[in-house]
Amino acid sequence: MRSDQIRQGRLAGERSGDLEHFLASMDADRWIARADLLVDMAHLLGLRRQGIIDEAPARALMAALLDLYDHGLPEEAFDERFEDVHAGKEAYLIDRVGEDFGGRLHMGRSRNDEVATCIRIRLKEELIALVRSLTDLRATLLETAAVHTETVMPGFTHLQHAQPTTLAHYLLAYEQAFSRDTARLREAYARVDASPLGSAAFASTGFPLDRDYTARLLGFSRPAPNSMDAVAARDFAIEVLADASICMTTASRLCEELVLWSTSFVGFVRLNDAYCSSSSIMPQKKNPDVAEIMRAKAGSVAGELAAAVTIIKGLPMSYNRDLQELTPHLWRGVEAARQSIPLLAGMIGSAAFDTERMAAEAGRGFSTATELADVLVREYGLPFRTAHRIVGRAVRHGSLDLATLEAAAREAADLSVVELGITQEKIDAVLDPRHAVAVRNIVGGPAPAAVAIQIGEQKERLSRDAAWAEETESALSSAFEELILEARRFAA
Repeated sequence: MRSDQIRQGRLAGERSGDLEHFLASMDADRWIARADLLVDMAHLLGLRRQGIIDEAPARALMAALLDLYDHGLPEEAFDERFEDVHAGKEAYLIDRVGEDFGGRLHMGRSRNDEVATCIRIRLKEELIALVRSLTDLRATLLETAAVHTETVMPGFTHLQHAQPTTLAHYLLAYEQAFSRDTARLREAYARVDASPLGSAAFASTGFPLDRDYTARLLGFSRPAPNSMDAVAARDFAIEVLADASICMTTASRLCEELVLWSTSFVGFVRLNDAYCSSSSIMPQKKNPDVAEIMRAKAGSVAGELAAAVTIIKGLPMSYNRDLQELTPHLWRGVEAARQSIPLLAGMIGSAAFDTERMAAEAGRGFSTATELADVLVREYGLPFRTAHRIVGRAVRHGSLDLATLEAAAREAADLSVVELGITQEKIDAVLDPRHAVAVRNIVGGPAPAAVAIQIGEQKERLSRDAAWAEETESALSSAFEELILEARRFAA
């Protein structure tokens, strides 16, 4: 295949292999190779529809493009002497159908709007897939929570026993966070869903292109309204990386819980062996390696986001070659999230929770002391700060039995809880972790009835998100199928 045809006019001289490698974007371009062929076919149909290209070259080019679509781009198209796959593909087409025909495809188009369109197409597909993965994870969390609405366990602040809760309540907290991640990705999709094609280098083109037509062919809801912004904008990439980073941060927090809970000194969960590894020297070891690597992946995605922001922050309008360096960060960040979320769903769905161990720990560390203070307020009329001081003094003395509570009340508030009517039987009932959970029956609380409402509401949200992914993927696939059918009809 010929050398880079784009350099043959203005530039002269040969480049070294190191220089070609430095400038090339071929690794990242493999992500968008199929999208690039779709963009070519839509652009070609648009050129022919507007009478910009004659029928003979258009048919020859379309036949060649369909052959590439059916069989894949040849490896030569990814040769680094072409800088990018767009130039490599064009060289292939010119070799195949001749320059008189092959040299006409790029009319009214720049690599700037071409690559921007390809990135958006590919990113839309990735966003749909990531939303699907998140809906699967959320379904797993909801299903697991439904089984454990009465599984009492300790809740923590500062990683210390704080108040009793339930495993269902704990898992629903993560499901809520992943639900917000889903919403952010859906919102990002709407902003990605604008076609740059027809913007050319940045100032559009004098050819009478129908941008609405090509946008529809490629499954976009609309053309991007400003041609300069269309080719220069990468805020959508930053937004998606930010959303992926937030999502992976939540995943990392859950992984940290699983790592901690699976230790022998906590013992709340036994992870499935498939998600663990052993030691090369210690035969007894079962290490939560998948959860640990996922924590690290969250850091990697955050790094891709930081790199993307740093690359873009100093760029003037409109297109700058620096943007080429951003694209690999986008794909790596999205790919890390795509890999991680399904594995997290499998890890949760196959985990065995030790409910007896959780129940045994639920009341430790005076975790029901808050409820005792609340009872002194609700049922015996004390100001909360007074009740807080009394119970805190009793904990300092090492017990929450009646005698210690009475001594604490006299020290801290110069009053008698016995005279108020409290009994040891009452204290014992209040300090039961199941009682502390049951009375927290307001919206968002851990009581089984409140949790059941949360599960029902989140299932409805999950159903809407799953339906969005299904419908959006179907619409995008239908657009691509119709584009290919139209291309085949034209080439026939």
